Amino acid sequence: MSRLATVGIYEATLERFLEALHTANVGLVVDVRQRRAVRGHEYAWANARRLEAALLAEGIAYSHHKELAPTTELRRVQYAEDARQGVGKRSRRVLAPEYAERYSREILGRADLSPLIEELPPDAVTALLCVERDPEACHRSLAVAALARAVGAQVQHLYP
Repeated sequence: MSRLATVGIYEATLERFLEALHTANVGLVVDVRQRRAVRGHEYAWANARRLEAALLAEGIAYSHHKELAPTTELRRVQYAEDARQGVGKRSRRVLAPEYAERYSREILGRADLSPLIEELPPDAVTALLCVERDPEACHRSLAVAALARAVGAQVQHLYP
């Protein structure tokens, strides 16, 4: 049976991030970001090439599934709700209902999860990665829920 997790970048260092992955027996990190970069020098380690190299050095596979990333238009829906509530994406705690509904319909409703399912390691955890610390504040929680339903897996959330 496949085992699934989610992991965010905010508030983590590379060392704590890698430790959390090893502790959870993560064998594959699936990046579901549209842009695989994070603003801020403290997160330079999470930019695609550096992250992929760090994971490779640790024996953890890396895969990018851009088809599970929200579109720019969809992200603007969330940003508008963040502005209305006076929160930034680094402090967001939940997704806007309109964003969640549209992501489920526009992204997950059209996505073919088969290629990702074929990548899942049978003997290790697969962790979906995005930037937000809290999974409830990030589309990865919606994506991993769809994946979990498809493969009959439970999900754990990692907090580096």
